[in-house]
This record gives sequence, C-alpha cells and structure tokens, in this order.
Amino acid sequence: MRGTWKVRLAAAAGAASMIGAAVASPAIAAGPGTERQLGTAGLVQWCARKFDEAQRHDMESFRDFDRAGWEAGHDDDAITIYSNGRIVQGREAIGESQRNHFNNRNATWTWTEKTRAVDGCSTGTIVYDATYAIPSQGFVIRQIISVTYTFKQGRWLTVVDQGTQIPVS
Repeated sequence: MRGTWKVRLAAAAGAASMIGAAVASPAIAAGPGTERQLGTAGLVQWCARKFDEAQRHDMESFRDFDRAGWEAGHDDDAITIYSNGRIVQGREAIGESQRNHFNNRNATWTWTEKTRAVDGCSTGTIVYDATYAIPSQGFVIRQIISVTYTFKQGRWLTVVDQGTQIPVS
C-alpha cells in the first residue's frame, strides 16, 4: 500500500506528458499517425475541413434549436460578448443565456460568411453577417459576428463569440 502512491504519481506524470504532447502537436491531437498518413500539407487540409465542419455545425445547431449540439461545440471556458456589451463565460452559462431561443423555437437565424482565417490546427476565426428574427414579435437584429475557435483534443471548439449590431437593411 505504501508504494501505491509512487505508481499513481508515475501514472499521473505519464498522463500529463501525453496531454502536453497532444496539445503541442496537432497531429497527435488529430489522431495517432495522422501526420504520417496525411503529410504536412494533408494535415493542414484535414484541419481546414474539420474547421469547416465545426463552424457549420455551430451555426446550424443554433438555427435548428439543438442546444446540446450547440453547447458541445463550445470550450468549457468559452466567452460570448453580446452586442449590448454583456459578457457570459462558460459553456453552460452561454447555453443558459440562450435558453429562450432553444425553448421558444420561434426565431429564424440566417447568416452569410464574410471571411475566415485558419492557422493550421491551432486557431480559426470566421466572420458572419447574421440576422436573428422573431417574426411573431416583429423583432429583427442584424449583426456582424466574429467567432474564434481553438483546436483542442482533436476537434475545433468555440472560444470567443462576439456580435456587433448593425442597421437592418
């Protein structure tokens, strides 16, 4: 029993070094042998494709009132900054801040991508021109929305989402 702590400590150290390696190397985070299988250019293309899938899932799950799917695409410590300046941090708190959207299911959400920048399997940012409307209430808000993602544990996650209100045209 006395030596058990040494075994646990060694196991924890090994796990920590593996986690550090996974964070440091997108190829390892993407899966064992990914870089060897894809090559550097292939890995960059794979990461760009995964980024595209993640951002599409983010926007479509919000549009389709899929709260669980939408929240799952956020980092634990994600930050949302609303156009009124309100700041919400944390996956669950962000989901809760959108409770009415997901429960009422009476809004429409449309967007057009304006630009994006992706840095390999590290970070990505995408900018949308988006409109959120609740037709039954005559409510319409148009925003330029910037969403920043990070590649973590083999997938893209939202870390910062910020909207700036612009006039409805």
